[in-house]
Amino acid sequence: MKMNNDDSAFLRKLGTKATRKLKAQRQGKPRVLSGLGLLGIVGWSIAVPVLLGLVVGWWLDQCCPGRFVWTLNLLMVGLLLGCINVVFWVRKEYQTMHDEQDDKEPPHD
Repeated sequence: MKMNNDDSAFLRKLGTKATRKLKAQRQGKPRVLSGLGLLGIVGWSIAVPVLLGLVVGWWLDQCCPGRFVWTLNLLMVGLLLGCINVVFWVRKEYQTMHDEQDDKEPPHD
């Protein structure tokens, strides 16, 4: 049976994925635990700025009340900063992960 370029490209891709899976199994990194760790980091990256905004806003409302409700405004600022932080962090991790995969893949013919 004769193989064409599509078949050989498919087999090369399949071999790369199998090699990557075997390496991950040897390293002993369970995907579920690393996924939960990622969710924890993302959650804390949002929660910490929100809580800081709440605390500082509440303190400002107690200290110097005025026309503005500092608690709500700083809560929103904390949420915005937390989301921006997560976007940059996830983008960096995504790029790092794909750079590592590109380095390990064999060159295509």
